[in-house]
Amino acid sequence: MRKYTILFIAFSILLFSCKSEEKSIAFSTLTKNYFDGKNELNPLDATLNGQSQYNDQLQFEMTDSFRLKQKAFYEKFEAELSKVDETKLSQEEKISYEIIKWEIGVGKDQLAQPSNLLPIHQFWGTHLTMGQYAGGAAAQPFKTEKDYKDFLKRMDLYSVWIDSAMVYMKKGISKGIVLPKALTIKVIPEFEDMITLNVEDNLFYSTVKTMPSSFSESVKKDLTEKYKTTITGKLIPQFQKMTQFLKSEYLPASRNTSGVGSLPFGREYYATCVKQWTTTTTSPEEIHELGLKEVARLKIEMEKVKTQVGYKGTLLSFFDEVRNKKELKPFKKPEEVIANFEAIYARIKPNVDRLFSLQPKTKFQIKRTEAFRELSASAEYVQGASDGSRPGTFYVPIPDVSNYNLYGDEDLFLHEAIPGHHFQISLQQENQQLPDFRKFNWFGAYGEGWALYTESLGTELGLYKDPYQYFGMLGNEMHRAIRLVVDTGIHTKGWTREQAIKYSLENEAESEASIISEIERYMAIPGQALSYKIGQLKIMELRKSASKKMGAKFDIKKFHEKVLESGVLPLALLENKINAWINEK
Repeated sequence: MRKYTILFIAFSILLFSCKSEEKSIAFSTLTKNYFDGKNELNPLDATLNGQSQYNDQLQFEMTDSFRLKQKAFYEKFEAELSKVDETKLSQEEKISYEIIKWEIGVGKDQLAQPSNLLPIHQFWGTHLTMGQYAGGAAAQPFKTEKDYKDFLKRMDLYSVWIDSAMVYMKKGISKGIVLPKALTIKVIPEFEDMITLNVEDNLFYSTVKTMPSSFSESVKKDLTEKYKTTITGKLIPQFQKMTQFLKSEYLPASRNTSGVGSLPFGREYYATCVKQWTTTTTSPEEIHELGLKEVARLKIEMEKVKTQVGYKGTLLSFFDEVRNKKELKPFKKPEEVIANFEAIYARIKPNVDRLFSLQPKTKFQIKRTEAFRELSASAEYVQGASDGSRPGTFYVPIPDVSNYNLYGDEDLFLHEAIPGHHFQISLQQENQQLPDFRKFNWFGAYGEGWALYTESLGTELGLYKDPYQYFGMLGNEMHRAIRLVVDTGIHTKGWTREQAIKYSLENEAESEASIISEIERYMAIPGQALSYKIGQLKIMELRKSASKKMGAKFDIKKFHEKVLESGVLPLALLENKINAWINEK
């Protein structure tokens, strides 16, 4: 009898195991289909993520037909999720389930507002990504004949995309849904500078000059002629058409207000943007008040540095001192700026192992930002390829090397490079336990929050020994605190561009030109600037909580591993994960 009982139990366990595996396989199919659907909707992102089958496609994100596809996508996966039994999922699968559910909810909220009538701004978007890809040094590959033909198709679609953008911008004009004048002025040269007399000087011709030597002469000739024809016959005429439209129609119709709150749908739209970028339900008013408190706290810390270096004037005048101090502008060549970042990298390397047991394999490089976008670009990190074929890249804009101030460079490197974005994004892409949609996912509050958190690790990594570099860290944190104030101020309190610029100048040491660029960025991308500080404060709160509750058992390397191992998460999911780890211990 005992024998049969044991066999029955074994059979039951096997049956349950098979059912669980079946459930797991079904859910993994759902996540794969979800990722494929996202790539199909966003082929430029797919290229960035190394999904090469979409390299010849382009999204027309502003069109009504595209938004109907988005709606159908959300409804399809909402229905799929409803069929899943959450109790049968593993812990990581439960996280995947919650992420998809969250993204669908926010996506549907976004479709409720006509933000597609604002298809272009100066900071990012299809027109700027296409320029980056055209240069040949970004995600678009140019190694095979097919690669070149893929981008030919993409250029052809891009010429049509420009027409579509103008159609929806005209609809925006008729409804009073237009960019602020200050932003339109910045968009104009982004198209006008693409108009060249000689095709050989055009950015979109760049890769023709660098064709692989393995190509036959006939292939080179054929591709050269096709690129010339597309650039001169399609792209340049469209750049001319868009430039003329922006100058003669769109600029006169552009609004004098700075925030989206002045738009007919502005309040609801901004609330959606805040939810999207912070992954929380915190209200704009609460965020504004939090920003004011953080600005006040950081001012006290800045006063201490001012006293340390022996400066006798006010903090406001000390900002000017730091902005203009000759010793902080030592560079004569752009290469010297890059070399300084390389030296910072060398200094922290010995200490990184003390804080991080989990480190990426993806290679890393530092490059100057491309000339065509350098004037309006901020320093940034662009992820490497998941297969290791392209390193992660830290881009540094150097529009005027003689005026380049290095006082915040140590802090900037930690944020954009190591252990900030390069560690977080590369580890996420390399984690084979994650479904693909999570390997290439992004939540600003987590991603930017992590990068801002890593700035606080400078002392532990052997940096900030120079008080001006430490002041740079305080300055960059102040910069993110100010964002909480000015972003909500611009979009919910009627602040003007000039008012936001004045507030920033009074509270941080960034140059006026940099501050103007930043304020215009917040005007273009409502809510994005909030993600940094909201995410940083949550991660710092979780570290403090873990250290306090775990006492001697707290291991900083294990904490960082737990924060990083599952990739980007909405902050509530991250908090749940860390609390579960604390309770286990």
